Amino acid sequence: MAFWGKMFGGVAGFAAGGPVGGLLGVILGHMSDTNKLLTPLSGTWGDRFPARGQPDPHNAAFFTAAKLSALLGKTDQLYGLGVVTLSAKLAKIDGPVNRAEINAFKGSFRFPEDNQKEIALLFDRARERTDDFEMYARELGRAFSDKPEPLETLLSVLFRIAKADLPTGAPLHPLETDFLRRTHKAFRLSERAWERAESGQPRAASTSSAAECYRVLGISASASDGEVRARWRVLIREHHPDRLAQKPMTDAQRQAAQERVARINAAWDQIKRDRGL
Repeated sequence: MAFWGKMFGGVAGFAAGGPVGGLLGVILGHMSDTNKLLTPLSGTWGDRFPARGQPDPHNAAFFTAAKLSALLGKTDQLYGLGVVTLSAKLAKIDGPVNRAEINAFKGSFRFPEDNQKEIALLFDRARERTDDFEMYARELGRAFSDKPEPLETLLSVLFRIAKADLPTGAPLHPLETDFLRRTHKAFRLSERAWERAESGQPRAASTSSAAECYRVLGISASASDGEVRARWRVLIREHHPDRLAQKPMTDAQRQAAQERVARINAAWDQIKRDRGL
């Protein structure tokens, strides 16, 4: 439909910006509308390399817009594209998308009312195929390598969508687990980030500096990698939920203890990134 192609073009044009971006948007939108995005121009070297499989102009336009956003440093646009794309593909990975999954997606992000129709169309098109999700996840992982908090938030939302249509305590479908594991790897997140996302545990706010991270752990910045790791393990044992559950605590005290554990883990995660561990 013409509307869909023009929206793809608008995304690409918005990502690039300026006259060049506007022209690129028009071209990309037109090629998507006319199913020519994957068709090489006649008389070019592309004639020598016929396409294999089923052409997919819509998702090709979608990924082109995402790639442009990444290359031009438009992380906000890239993140928005990634949110819709990965949510849609996860919802479809184990079978037809159902209302519970859609509601989980819609309830996790606040989209402007004026863009609800466009978001719905993006979601519907993105879920038409699921074998390309890692491409988007890798782009996000590269773009947010120095600030992974938004990706951990997105991973938590993906877990929420995957669990939306399951009875309490029921395991995820193997295809959903595989999707989440591969996305987690492409995002370059820590194992603790996986555990927090899986359990729905909120991530503590990022510490303001490296010095603050060491203060949270109660250890010197000059300590060795082994010493810092050992200190983190000691603190986690002391504040482990199972251990705290054995103590009489008020709800406020329990909440404070959970926040303390989140701060400890956030500090350790940041130190690991800083040290390349």
